[in-house]
Amino acid sequence: MATNSSSTGRVASQGSTEDPIFEIENARVTYNDGKTCVLDDVTVDIDRHEVLGIVGESGSGKSMFASALLDAIPDPGVLSGQIRYNRSDGSSVDLLELSDEELRRFRWEEVSMVFQGAMSSFNPTMKIGGHFRETLTAHDKNVSEGLEFARELLENLYLEPERVLEAYPHELSGGMQQRALIALSMVLDPEVLVMDEPTAALDLLMQRSILTLLNDLQSEYDLTIVFITHDLPLVASLADRMAIIYAFQFAEIGPRDEIIGRSAHPYTRKLLNATPNIDAPLEEMQPIEGEGPAPVSLPSGCRFEPRCPLATEDCRSIDPPLTSIGHADGTHRSACHHWETAREEIPLNFGETASNFEDPVPTETAGTATEDRVSESNGPALLSLDDVEVHFTEEQGLFERFSEEPNTVRAVDGVSLEIEEQDLICLLGESGCGKTTLGKTMIGLERPTDGSIEYRGQDIWEAKAGDGEIPYDEIRSALQIIHQDPGSALNSNRRIVDILSEPLRHTHPNSSTTERRQRMHSLLERIGMAPADEFLDRYPHQLSGGEKQRVALARALLMNPNAILADEAISAVDVSLRIEIMDLMLELQSEFETSFLFISHDLSNARYFAEHGDGRIAVMYLGEIVEIGSAERLINDPRHPYTEVLRWATPDLDLDSMEAGTPPLREVDVPDPIDPPSGCRFHTRCPVARQACREDHPELRDIADGDGKAACFREDPTHEYWDSEPLEGATAERDGLAEAED
Repeated sequence: MATNSSSTGRVASQGSTEDPIFEIENARVTYNDGKTCVLDDVTVDIDRHEVLGIVGESGSGKSMFASALLDAIPDPGVLSGQIRYNRSDGSSVDLLELSDEELRRFRWEEVSMVFQGAMSSFNPTMKIGGHFRETLTAHDKNVSEGLEFARELLENLYLEPERVLEAYPHELSGGMQQRALIALSMVLDPEVLVMDEPTAALDLLMQRSILTLLNDLQSEYDLTIVFITHDLPLVASLADRMAIIYAFQFAEIGPRDEIIGRSAHPYTRKLLNATPNIDAPLEEMQPIEGEGPAPVSLPSGCRFEPRCPLATEDCRSIDPPLTSIGHADGTHRSACHHWETAREEIPLNFGETASNFEDPVPTETAGTATEDRVSESNGPALLSLDDVEVHFTEEQGLFERFSEEPNTVRAVDGVSLEIEEQDLICLLGESGCGKTTLGKTMIGLERPTDGSIEYRGQDIWEAKAGDGEIPYDEIRSALQIIHQDPGSALNSNRRIVDILSEPLRHTHPNSSTTERRQRMHSLLERIGMAPADEFLDRYPHQLSGGEKQRVALARALLMNPNAILADEAISAVDVSLRIEIMDLMLELQSEFETSFLFISHDLSNARYFAEHGDGRIAVMYLGEIVEIGSAERLINDPRHPYTEVLRWATPDLDLDSMEAGTPPLREVDVPDPIDPPSGCRFHTRCPVARQACREDHPELRDIADGDGKAACFREDPTHEYWDSEPLEGATAERDGLAEAED
């Protein structure tokens, strides 16, 4: 349990049965002949049937801990120490002493792993059923009985067994792939599931749905789960106990409620305060300054000391042991010399301590601020979308071209929206709802199938054809994009100075090399990349995730844009850095007088960005905008049932409402966009849907007693919706949505 060998004893879970399934002592992973340590002297017990959440930033060593539990460290890494596994029959084995064949059987039959990317875990040329058969055959199991168990698992994961087993991986959505992978990992009925960022590639609604399913599976099949993630609020809704890992050591470990409500390590408390939270005061969400150390340059004392506001000389020279703090049974431990001071000096920005803070957000809503901007504008909107549709035709094989009509994906279907000068719009919704397609259409990267999009009154595609007063090249320069993954968006073979020189050649073609370098130097210093000269001569792989995203932002700004599409621009960076990146984007928006189109699947991030930027949130579902308004109103008074579902899916740090509960949905999966439902497209999943929702299509309409619009019949008290019959599984109550959530 301790990160340092000087600490004594082990940590048991809350309400421990003194029945550890794993006993880990001084586990250590090294590379480069022991000179590089990526997991440092970890000693911990994992109790049978508990859920242990392991939380840490990228590169902190949490995935190495997961690999160590299966003795599966990638070569040429060396795992030392002792990892003892205790079977339910009373026997035990040390993993480091097992033969290759014994390890092979152990890894599937007793401990199974669920990886982050389901698509990369499946063979794309093999049907899902083939993966189950192959696994059962390799372990000498009865295939027929195993497939029956697989069907049971798939049903428990809200999947249609026959459809999934006969499908190729690419024919399933991301959420369906991940659930099929969970079922595959359980088909040999293991005792332990080790889950390494299993939901990182999914949107929040699917993440929360899978966590709810995992909670049910854990109880039904008596599983022990080790859930590894960078998302602290997400795993908190599932975990019995949590361990915070920093710089390859456990910084703190204890019962979930203790870690959330009474954490005692400065890093844990600052990580909690840095997490975008839907309920915390905006001004109290603060990023953690600096970055974690590299394994080749670890501090001699406490590893958090360079970033800790409480650091003293002892912290610089003495590595604190992971010791018990106030619990005789050792259930809560922290590796900090000043754990008592930390609770006083670093107050949490949520829960009871948050009541000491005054929320600085002005009483007028963000939507009102936007309306004021609109009313003051004398000219046309910066961007204007009128009934925009973007449809794609699926590719067909040779024989299908002669026998079948091609399927059409209705990615965006009838969206009208205006973005003003220095405006801010957050597009929110599940994966596949059309957010990115709509965003790319807004900035002229995707041609609409129907409808029009204008830039300052000029149709973009007419300008491309040579018609109009504003040249197309000027429009394209004015509309820029920041991609989700800055690593793949930056040319790995070019230095940062070369990457940033390219936009300057367009905007300042007559400037000299020295002048361009001065401009780049000034901007890098402004966005916190100092000394700029050092960064300019680096390659992208020499930068951290946050630094790469800053370079991508700088590249977009050097084009002097009027609007920037930020497509999931913070989802690839650590939670501790997201607020810092959003703050930087908002500051630069004001300085450069640009508009932002911010795409996100996370309501907490959208709330922070929209409220700080006096913007709006537009909620998308299956190609349509179903609600739009200020962040304050959408969060506190959502009017569309789908917005309420997204509100439910957003985890917070309130211990009283921590449990995920049952999702307010009748169906988990999104319908096929090739054949969207008739009427209201959400009616197949809506907990308050009635017959009228199946037959009629609701239009966006003004909300009578609030800002913004919603596309729901419930906003019209005279609509025939109220007299029609509830659909199967839906509630008949007038206030049924709140009742369905309960």
